[in-house]
Amino acid sequence: MRSRKYRDRLNLIFRRSWLKVSFLAVEILALDGSEGEDLVVHFDIRFDPRYQTIATPDIVEILTREISRETSKYLTNLTIDPPSLEVQESLTALNAQVSQQTTVSTPPPTTTPPPPRRCANLDLSYCKHLPYNVTSYPNILGHRSLADVEEDVIAFRELVDAECYRLAYDFVCQVLQPACISNQPEDLLQLPCRSFCREFWNGCGSRLPDRIKRLLDCSNFPEYTDQGGCRAKPGCVQALQAKALSPRICDGVIDCPDLSDEKNCAYCRDGYMHCGVGRTCIPRGNRCDGKVDCTNGSDEKDCLSLAPSIRSVKSQPSDTPYAAKYNSEGFVVFNEKGTIGKLCTANLNATLPGTEMETVLQTAASSLGVKSVEVRIDDEEDVQYVHMQDPSASEITFVRAPCPSKEVMYVECSELECGVQPLRGKSGSRGLNKMAEPADWPWHVALFKEEVHVCDATLVAENWLITTATCFQGQPKAEWSARMGTVRLSSTSPWQQERRIVGMIKSPVEGSTTVLLKLDRPLSTFSDFVRPVCLPSSQDPPVNATHCNTLGWARNRDLLQRVQLRHSAMERCENISIVSVNSVCTEPAYSTDDCNEEEVAGSPMLCLQSDDRRWALTGVGSWRIACSKAAFERPRLYDKMSSNIAWIKSTIE
Repeated sequence: MRSRKYRDRLNLIFRRSWLKVSFLAVEILALDGSEGEDLVVHFDIRFDPRYQTIATPDIVEILTREISRETSKYLTNLTIDPPSLEVQESLTALNAQVSQQTTVSTPPPTTTPPPPRRCANLDLSYCKHLPYNVTSYPNILGHRSLADVEEDVIAFRELVDAECYRLAYDFVCQVLQPACISNQPEDLLQLPCRSFCREFWNGCGSRLPDRIKRLLDCSNFPEYTDQGGCRAKPGCVQALQAKALSPRICDGVIDCPDLSDEKNCAYCRDGYMHCGVGRTCIPRGNRCDGKVDCTNGSDEKDCLSLAPSIRSVKSQPSDTPYAAKYNSEGFVVFNEKGTIGKLCTANLNATLPGTEMETVLQTAASSLGVKSVEVRIDDEEDVQYVHMQDPSASEITFVRAPCPSKEVMYVECSELECGVQPLRGKSGSRGLNKMAEPADWPWHVALFKEEVHVCDATLVAENWLITTATCFQGQPKAEWSARMGTVRLSSTSPWQQERRIVGMIKSPVEGSTTVLLKLDRPLSTFSDFVRPVCLPSSQDPPVNATHCNTLGWARNRDLLQRVQLRHSAMERCENISIVSVNSVCTEPAYSTDDCNEEEVAGSPMLCLQSDDRRWALTGVGSWRIACSKAAFERPRLYDKMSSNIAWIKSTIE
């Protein structure tokens, strides 16, 4: 009984520490001592190094903090001599695991390729509750038949019965019997989304058999719900209700990755498509019909786009016109009133000389916002096609026609344009609301320390953020994460992405508090909702300083809002704060008695560039601006970006 008590307390310590991502379990090995004398507790602490780098000093620091009476949370009624703490690293288990993994991952020599993946009936009675009736073999655990699944199902039922995670039943069934999407040359496996996998791991990871742990690597699970990528965690609407957020259901803003909060609403009938913003839905047949039906024009957006195949486009949910990600390359695909096909170039080859053909292709590519195109032979079956009616016209139009040669346009994108708000019909600051809508500020990032929102940052590259060093002053080691693509912190949108922070680099510029944060892995793709901001030039002033904004959050730190700024005399800031040679002094452009937002450290100063279309990060706030009339009217001090440009580019490039 005593050993169990020590084990439970030690488990709590590490499950609530910044090492919780990789922590597996504590095992009490022995209790050494005599009655009435000191007791020595020998125990093992096991971690999975695939999820986090583990060092002995980190473990010592966590245990030392718990031993101290001043900082202890879970060992408060025990007297422990700090010098008696000894931590030794053991690689025996890790080496055995690596050896075992190497053995398992080396396939036996064979001359027969594995059979292609195929869909099959979902026959496992334990998982009959799933909302689909076809599954795929082999699944991610290597089961090639129902008989293989039934041999393992008892171990997974024990996990569910242990109640280690509220949705363990749903996750387990989606892994054992994953959904299947018909495709060529082989059918596709549809796994649970990566965030769903991580939640399951946090609750049940320590209980998984070693063999299953190696196979359930959440980094191999897809991140997006569109194009058949993954299945979102169920129960989003119920979760909103449980958090007293029922007003968000059917309010016109998408708060669930599966759009369930805006489905079956009075304003959106069954079979209709949500416009993405606002309480507006349209018949699916009105998509790409040449007439704008949604107030934001989303129903006529991306009617010409890039995709790896027609099948991948058809598998994308049709509840909203927005895709969760861009394709960096693919075939040019048209969409007209729900009919989808590819752009055939055969008529260009027949009517234009080679040099003019290249010019036309480049013109078409320019209309798509890309820089390079090529002609490929299409090997996909049952595809419809369109031709360019007059490739030399100022406005390109398309007509449907067969394509016997199967010659189609294929595009490979170059660098994504920075600082653009692709979902806004008006450029610049015209029409921007105070309350941010999805994709208004696609480079804005919320920083979380152990799941608590602390600071903000700005996305400048696929794996780099910019914020202020004051976020981390006096902070002990902790797990920091970045959340992108959200305007509501307590909701989960279909296009939201999250990454862990694994590195920080301080600016070498005198007087600057700017830091670069490194993400644990690059963003796999950008979208209308997650894309980088521009950096200003090193000249000062670099942009149109009459159109500048900062971003803050509502009082409950939930809704993203903007505050318009204008430059102010440095003397105003000198009266309230310590300034440096790298400071920029601003003040709100419009005074107000209302207090409904606050800015956290790391909030950006964003100004329009001279083209009145792209936004640049011109400054970073070092301190929190509280929600009060006095705080709102006080000037705001930002760390200037122009003097940091050379350092930023040399670091991230």
